[in-house]
Formats: sequence, structure tokens, C-alpha cells
Amino acid sequence: MALHTAPKPPRVPRGRKPRPSRGRLYAWIGAAALAAFLVVASVSGLGSPSGGSSSLTGAAAAPPSASAVDPAADRLPLSSTYTTVQGAPQDTDVAGTTDGVVHPVRETPVHDAPNGTAIARMETTQFGNTWLPVIGEQAGWVHVLLQSKPNGSTGWIRSADVERATTPYAIRVHLRSMTLELVTNGTVTDTWAVGTGKASAPTPAGRTFLLGAFTDDKQTYSPVILPLGTHSPTHDTFGGGPGTVAIHTWPSADVFGTTSSDGCVRVPAAALEKLTEVPLGTLVSIDQL
Repeated sequence: MALHTAPKPPRVPRGRKPRPSRGRLYAWIGAAALAAFLVVASVSGLGSPSGGSSSLTGAAAAPPSASAVDPAADRLPLSSTYTTVQGAPQDTDVAGTTDGVVHPVRETPVHDAPNGTAIARMETTQFGNTWLPVIGEQAGWVHVLLQSKPNGSTGWIRSADVERATTPYAIRVHLRSMTLELVTNGTVTDTWAVGTGKASAPTPAGRTFLLGAFTDDKQTYSPVILPLGTHSPTHDTFGGGPGTVAIHTWPSADVFGTTSSDGCVRVPAAALEKLTEVPLGTLVSIDQL
């Protein structure tokens, strides 16, 4: 497949109210399987916290006046799949679970510790609304996984700047057995054989999350692409993109149960159909089992 031209990273101008998540999503990602840009097309019913809003519960938005944006926030680097955040604490519990998900209700600084140094800023939308998994909490602060490089980056965001929700799902990718499990309310409800990264371009192990969902009319191998909040450890770029690892389907079933991709996780069509209903921000655990 020929390389595609990618648009600039999406950004919501300061002061503009975020659009509903079921709108047009503009983003790009290098599909690891094809080492190519993916130009994002219209997405209907994807990119919201879930394919069906009933999957997320307990959301409660903070009042707009609860916290002022740091006046120096515009000078902070953006935390996104396109960027590297220096000074971000590393995830130290890669086998751990999460405590719900959060959505920033305003652009907000990301800190290296509660009341610590601001190291980045987080926008309200990236692939639709931004939803991040919570891995810890202190009074007035939530500890979240980040989607920026290096892999395993985390940060602290003020609780007043986010709305909270819970998801019943988790996704587990086992690299040695080359299987993917969908967990619902703590029980494995589906298991599929999948294709993972080859030895020269492995799928990165660690704790990450479902970052977004989009379609691309210029490719035919997968009706939906599910980018994760992690990146290839060997490819700095896929066709000029940020090397973001994704979950997607593949035209032939012979890749399932093999290490054949450039880092992405190739899943059967039945798996993708179910995974597109999983809320954004849901934990994705990639291990060596």
C-alpha cells in the first residue's frame, strides 16, 4: 500500500468548548503492519468513551470554575501520541489494574507528582474525547497512564480538572501464547488467537490503554483501527508517523498465532467487532505469558 499523507496532529483551540465525541475524528497513526500513514476518515459512533454509552458508568464532571488553568500551560509540551514528555514518572506496576478512567474537562497541566513540577499539558480531545486510566490517587490528584513517549509514562492531574467513570472491561494481550483476552467484570469472556510483532519489531510489553478508534477509506485490511497508548520500541516512525501501536484486523487468517507484524496486534474480525464496543481509556495489559 502506498504511503498516505497525514494531517497535522489534532488540537482543540483554547477557549473552545469540546465538540461531542461522536463527531468527525481527525488524527493519524502509522499502522505497524503496513508501515504506512493512515488518513482518518469520518467515524460514527466511535471515539466516544464507549461504542455504547451504557458501558461507562459513574461519570461526573467537575464544575468549570473548580480549577484555573496554569497561566504557563501553553509553554508546556503536549502529552499525545505524537510527543515525548521528559521527566514523566515510569509505570512501576505493569501487572496492576486500574481504578476507572478520567476525562479532562478542560486543558490541564500534567505533573510529575502531586503538587509537583508541571511536565506537560493534557487536552480534552485527541481521538475524540481523551480518556485516561487511573492507576493511583491522592487527595486532590489522580495518577494516570499517558499516551506519549517514552512507553510506560505516567503523570498526575488535578481531580478538579477531570470527570470520572468506570468501565467493566480490560484487554489482555499475551505475547508468548499469541492470544488476546477480553475481560468483562473480572471474568474472561472471549479469547482469540492473534498476530503480534516479529522479533525485529516486537509488540511492546507493559500496561497501556485504548486510546482511540477511527476508520481509513484508503486501506482495506481493517474497517476500524484501535490505536493504543504505546509505541514501537524499534521503529521511531511508521512511514513518518509516531510509531503508535494499534489493534486491527488482517485480510488473511494465517497471521493469527504468528509473530509477523511490525508491532501491531492483528485480531480476527469477530474480535475487532467486540473491541470497538470497549470504552476508550480501558486498560490494555501486554505481557510475556
